[in-house]
Amino acid sequence: MTQPTPRETAHEITVRATAERLYELIADVGGWPSIFPPSVHADHLERGDREERIRLWATVDGQVKHWTSRRTLDRAGLRVDFRQEVPSPPMAAMGGAWIIEPTGPGECRVRLLHDFRAVGDDPGTLDWIDRAVDANSRSELAALKRHAERGADGPGEGDTFLTFEDTVRLEGHVKDVYDFIDQAQHWAERLPHVTAVNLRDAGPGVQILAMDTLTKDGSPHTTESVRVCVPYERIVYKQTTLPPLMALHTGEWSFAEDGAGATVVTSRHTAVVEPAAVTRVLGETADLPAARRYLREALGANSLATLRHAGEYAAARR
Repeated sequence: MTQPTPRETAHEITVRATAERLYELIADVGGWPSIFPPSVHADHLERGDREERIRLWATVDGQVKHWTSRRTLDRAGLRVDFRQEVPSPPMAAMGGAWIIEPTGPGECRVRLLHDFRAVGDDPGTLDWIDRAVDANSRSELAALKRHAERGADGPGEGDTFLTFEDTVRLEGHVKDVYDFIDQAQHWAERLPHVTAVNLRDAGPGVQILAMDTLTKDGSPHTTESVRVCVPYERIVYKQTTLPPLMALHTGEWSFAEDGAGATVVTSRHTAVVEPAAVTRVLGETADLPAARRYLREALGANSLATLRHAGEYAAARR
């Protein structure tokens, strides 16, 4: 029987950035959640100079999907090819390439190619995949353009990007500390800054966490996050519903025994300020540096408060 022909799509965008910078952003899949709205988390299973295997979690048409892909990295050719090893249904096959084409000094065209088939080669399912690929491709290329054109020189007065981490040592076993963070359905009872929680499973090791929280000044916020949980090692998350001041927020809780019966936990945050919301949220005199300072303090304070309560919970169970 003749194998059905895969459907093929192509999307492109022009970016004011060097080919080298664009290649690095595309090749570094670990940084994708901080760039691409659909990407939640990525893990390397194998890693070489030209070949690698990755696991990627992403939102696709409102659903959380995960898959394993092989990627071929061609720095000289400014190209990254990918092929899913285990496609996530309803896809039967998925592959493609990122191609960077310099078009002038400091400017490039980025093309994103896909080829795919549907389970059972159902025409309706194939159309659904086509729509999802189109939406995600447009979103990813626009996000790549915004991120690449933001600059590579680190935070400046006009920069919207913020990343930081806090590490604490807690007197308790790693399982109990992890359980406190993992079992977020109890946070409204256990954390004073959380007023309501809805936690639901979205597949093996994947959670959707919606909650209402209070900032230090008493302002209420409703957020929703996708969380990928690796028991007793880490919980990574990406907010899909954000407070007004942020255009992006990803984070990670990582856990390790210290050899003396205590647990070392690191809370990491990456956030992007929403410039249009700065004066509306923080007042007419606020600027981007003030917004970054505010987010550093607010996000850090909530994480440290959560860890303080996690430590008390774990210590009580020793």
